[in-house]
Amino acid sequence: MKSEELPAFFDGLEQWARGRDGALELVTYGGHDDQVIELRRGSAPGVQPLAIVLHGGFWRTGYTRANTTALAVALAEAGWSSANVEYRRLGPGAYGPMLDDVAAARRSLEGFHPVVAVGHSAGGHLALWLGAEGLVDACVALGGVCDLAEAAQAELGERAVQEFLGGSSDEVPEAYLVADPAGRLPLGVPQVLVHGVGDDRVPLAHAQAYAGRARAAGDDCRVAEIDAGHFEPVDPRSRAWPDVLGAMESARSAVAGAALPGAAP
Repeated sequence: MKSEELPAFFDGLEQWARGRDGALELVTYGGHDDQVIELRRGSAPGVQPLAIVLHGGFWRTGYTRANTTALAVALAEAGWSSANVEYRRLGPGAYGPMLDDVAAARRSLEGFHPVVAVGHSAGGHLALWLGAEGLVDACVALGGVCDLAEAAQAELGERAVQEFLGGSSDEVPEAYLVADPAGRLPLGVPQVLVHGVGDDRVPLAHAQAYAGRARAAGDDCRVAEIDAGHFEPVDPRSRAWPDVLGAMESARSAVAGAALPGAAP
């Protein structure tokens, strides 16, 4: 999808979501306007599975939770409670407050099981980072930036990683140690990477290489290759949507399987 087509694409997603959206609860987890969550609760009785939805945008301003509202609404329709998270983006090198926000947002949501973080693009990185922190039961990355050191070397997003962390891995090694899930393998939670074979923002090979490293480290990590580009996975109207739902169910099943007596940790 061309950059000039994105405004119309996201406008269409918002209109779709507004036409189907039910009741939502606005949860604040801090004093800043961006420290807010749109929580949509599932209607089934008992403890609900929770999808923590994290938008992308290469960690920059300009992209917001509005871009993943349709994803959050569609997950709620599919039986999940969904928490569409906003977080602060304070400029180059301000990775610490952003990560603090994502962790605080997760900690503000209790009473759900399992908790699966699902993020698109840079939000995929944030989802995996929550897994590295032990704050979620499983992770699903949609066209996700999985390995920050490799993404920086490839200059993905016009050097977005260097901007996010404040430099290269040689210049700010401490930032990569904290923020890069690939440097903290094994994460110890199931991971599903949904990635379009035609993704021109984050190449499929990026996800494949990360998954290989994760499995070698002992993680349950697989790549679901789909016939799509970078943005279709957040569009419930697209033919990629069944694959996204399948990845979410796969992550939930992997958590349940790990909890069975005698299952591998």
